[in-house]
Amino acid sequence: MSQLPVPGRDTAYVWIGRGVGGRPTPAGRLLRRAGAALLGRAEAEIVVEHGRDGRPLVAVSGAGVRVELPVSVSRADGVVAVAARAAGPVGVDVEWCRPLPALALAGRWFAPAEAAWLAGRGADGRAHDFLRLWTAKEAVGKALGTGLRDGGLRRLMPAPDALDGVLRPVPDALDGVLRPPGAARLRVGHPRLGGGLVLAVAVAADEAVPVRVVSVESDGAVAAARCSAHEAAARSASVERTSLPVVVRGN
Repeated sequence: MSQLPVPGRDTAYVWIGRGVGGRPTPAGRLLRRAGAALLGRAEAEIVVEHGRDGRPLVAVSGAGVRVELPVSVSRADGVVAVAARAAGPVGVDVEWCRPLPALALAGRWFAPAEAAWLAGRGADGRAHDFLRLWTAKEAVGKALGTGLRDGGLRRLMPAPDALDGVLRPVPDALDGVLRPPGAARLRVGHPRLGGGLVLAVAVAADEAVPVRVVSVESDGAVAAARCSAHEAAARSASVERTSLPVVVRGN
C-alpha cells in the first residue's frame, strides 16, 4: 500500500475484496482504504457517503477544505470491487464467468454490430466475451453517472480483442449523440484477474490511463485474487449481487 499512488501519474486503482464463507469484504472498508491511499490521510479520517444520485462518495475535510474522490463499486456473489481515481470519473464492474445463452442475450440487448462480433467468436469462449462486453457497458455507464439507463446496453464498446488491461477509446457516438466539444474521451478495458472473474474499468480521460489492481483478502493483507474453477462454477447459479440477471429478469 505504501506504493500508492504514483506521484504525478493519472492511474485508476481497483481493490478486490473476497471475504470468508462467500461473504465479500464490506465495500465501506475498501472505500476507506482507497480514500486513505489516494488522499494521503488516515482511514479514520475518510468519510464514506452517498451523493444525490445515490452513488458512493469518498471525502476528507481539513482546514475548512473538503476533498472528494471519484469512486465506483461493483458486487458479484462473494466479491466486491472498488475503483478510485483522483484525476476524474471512474467506473468498475465485475462478474463471475459462467455458462449463459450469450447469443440470445446479445441479440436482445446489444447493438447489431456487437451481436455479430460475438457470433463470430469461438463457442468455447463466447460467454466470457459476452461478459467482457457487458461489464464494459456497465463500467462506462458508471463513469458517465448514468448506468445502463436510456439505451446504455446498446452503447457500442470497443471489441475486447486487445491486450488485457489496456483502456481503449469508446466510440464517440453515445446513444447516437456525438461527444460534446471539450469533453474527455471515455476509455474502457479489462484488467486480468483470473479465477473466473471478469473485470472492466472505465475512465473519462483524453490520454491513456493505466490500471492497477490491488487484491485484498478478508484479513486485510494484500494478495493476489484467487479462487478455484470449482468455486466459480458453484457461484454460477447465484444471481443475487450482479446486474446481469436484474435486466434479464425484467424482460
